[in-house]
Amino acid sequence: MSKLRIYSPTNLTNFFNKRPNETKFGEHIKVLSDNRDIYENVKNLDVNYVLIGLPEDTVTNTNSLKSNIYNTWDTVIKTLLNTQKNNFNLSDSVAILGYLDCSKELEKISKFDQSNEKSVLKAREIASNIDKEVVNIISSIIKAGKIPIIIGGGHNNAYGNIKGAALAFKKAINCINLDAHTDFRALEGRHSGNGFSYAYSEGFLDKYFVFGLHENYTPSYIFDRFESENRLDYNTYEALMVRKTLSFKKEMKRALKHVSKKPFGIEIDCDVVANIKSSEQTPSGFSVEKTRQFIHTFGSHKNATYLHICEAIATKKNETQIGKFITYLITDFIKANSK
Repeated sequence: MSKLRIYSPTNLTNFFNKRPNETKFGEHIKVLSDNRDIYENVKNLDVNYVLIGLPEDTVTNTNSLKSNIYNTWDTVIKTLLNTQKNNFNLSDSVAILGYLDCSKELEKISKFDQSNEKSVLKAREIASNIDKEVVNIISSIIKAGKIPIIIGGGHNNAYGNIKGAALAFKKAINCINLDAHTDFRALEGRHSGNGFSYAYSEGFLDKYFVFGLHENYTPSYIFDRFESENRLDYNTYEALMVRKTLSFKKEMKRALKHVSKKPFGIEIDCDVVANIKSSEQTPSGFSVEKTRQFIHTFGSHKNATYLHICEAIATKKNETQIGKFITYLITDFIKANSK
């Protein structure tokens, strides 16, 4: 069973290196006093943002993919905590909750034969159990009046984010997803390709916009579904950046109009960013600068409810790049949202 591992001040000091005459982000970030009641502990913290890690790749494996996206959390936290604290980066408004330990689930799934249908079904059942933990964590943070910043892990966790937020607000929320894929596939048991379709079908997701969808990897039935329902909308990467029949800036305004009338989540799948190592790395995608502009635009809105960054793969070879990239997105969001 997955378990929430709460960070202590000692945990944090293991991540960052002090330098004379410098103050690091991690020296002022807050932690919980204990893990007995997430809601009460988070509510009593004088912060606006709560970081939570979901270091797992259980559901990328159940969706016939193999990756190491569970390493990303440690890489990002190490980089973030060593970022400079200055007039631009104010870490006093941030707390780190900890991470959801899914190591037992990962060990089980690693022994499954992914070509065996029964094994896949068992793995998807495990994924569904992880959903329940994510729902509880996200719901507790939002009920406590804070904004979760969630670092994955797989995009399967979009379901838990959306459901958790919807339960906290007691109504369906909207969502903007910067992604090469819709993750709106069939309801066939939980995996990374159907988090949004499950949330939508169960009434937790109201309006949904996919920004930068790749035309080569989206089946016709999904395009037909999005064209036929007003609550679903999208644009494609090719229209924005190749044919340039759509303006990136104007499309951000259109997408914001679609989702911002009520609380909305911001989902960032690193598969959409060119040459960032991820579960489905692309050679053709948005630049880091475009991604940061996207975060700034949507993070600036008062109804931005959470930020979820997922699917990046950190290895010894690329950990500096991945750590810095995701840290930029986190700090861009905090700067934009704090104004």
